Amino acid sequence: MPLKTIPPLPRRTLLRALGAGAVLGGLVGCGVPAAYVRPGDRAAADLSSAEQRLNWANWPLYIDTDDEHPSRRPTLEAFEKRTGISVEYVEEINDNDEFFGKISPALMNRQSTGRDLIVVSDWMSARFVRLGWVQEMDRARQPNVTRYLDPQLRSPSFDPGRKCTVPWQSGITGIAYNRRRTGREIRQVSDLWASDLKGRVTLLSGLDEAFALLMQGNGVDITRWTADDFHTVCDQVEKQVKGGQIRRFTGNDYIKDLSSGDVLACQAYSGDVIQLQADDPDIEFVVPEEGAELWAESLMIPDLARHKANAERLIDYYYDPEVAAELAAWVNYVCPVPAARDVLASARDEESAALAENPLIFPDGEMRGRLAIARDIDSDERVEFGRRWNQIAGL
Repeated sequence: MPLKTIPPLPRRTLLRALGAGAVLGGLVGCGVPAAYVRPGDRAAADLSSAEQRLNWANWPLYIDTDDEHPSRRPTLEAFEKRTGISVEYVEEINDNDEFFGKISPALMNRQSTGRDLIVVSDWMSARFVRLGWVQEMDRARQPNVTRYLDPQLRSPSFDPGRKCTVPWQSGITGIAYNRRRTGREIRQVSDLWASDLKGRVTLLSGLDEAFALLMQGNGVDITRWTADDFHTVCDQVEKQVKGGQIRRFTGNDYIKDLSSGDVLACQAYSGDVIQLQADDPDIEFVVPEEGAELWAESLMIPDLARHKANAERLIDYYYDPEVAAELAAWVNYVCPVPAARDVLASARDEESAALAENPLIFPDGEMRGRLAIARDIDSDERVEFGRRWNQIAGL
């Protein structure tokens, strides 16, 4: 099985809480009667048996490709060959809120989006689930998901039991730093505020991406954080901004700052750091002693999808450990199929086998003990919290 890694993925982007998508999200999450779709109104006649096809919307660079023919996707082509189902794979998601704004008019008006499968970050998945804009999956058609889904990802607060969502890939928000340039280790969130790092620290600009790790630095259980916990973090970050500790707030462009040495330490995503380490082994990723956030970007079947059974079959295909291993070797994020580790460990080439021992792809028990999934920001909180965070981050 040829396995290869690819460049980091610019997907987890900033929250535009005052943009069109977020404003709509706030409105529809606050009781506008027309927005919520009742369970009985979510399904359309499923054409899967008559039409062997489906439409899948995903992020750019989020699937394996062929070395010599980048437009080819080996695992997806293998699915098509195995099942006879043709997949229209569209890399159209560049930002959670932007995509929400793109398809929400159809969903609000009880119309098909034209997509059978979508992938968004779990905090955005929570919004879709609350609105009733996604369908419950038939696990009888998904034995691999039932058997192999990572236990730590099985029951997020927004979708207990993962009835409507299935992780595509997962990851960790922690701290990255350059050990050679700092001359010391960074072990805690509070280390970001050390005087020798002044002006050379960045935080993530997106509210949903940034807040959980900072709360963990205060000893907060992020599975049940409160408004007071949030405002305490904001007070702390405001103080660091005013004191010149924080150089700026970033999206995935922290990668450039860390590589150049303009930044010594920053909030970062585990998958990005794996890629950076290939060029600079002095860059390290830390799950702080107080803990770090485990997140996922998940597959969902939107309301009125016309090929639901085909979509469920494709999801289950990617939970086959052999397939999951091939995908994990390319994307380098936390694999939601722990059984894929044994597949990689038995790979013939050393590079692939080494990935099985990487705790940023397959976290060990000790690291898992420090990982937690944050409860999502609910619709009543989002406008207030978004406004305050965006003022601090200069958005």
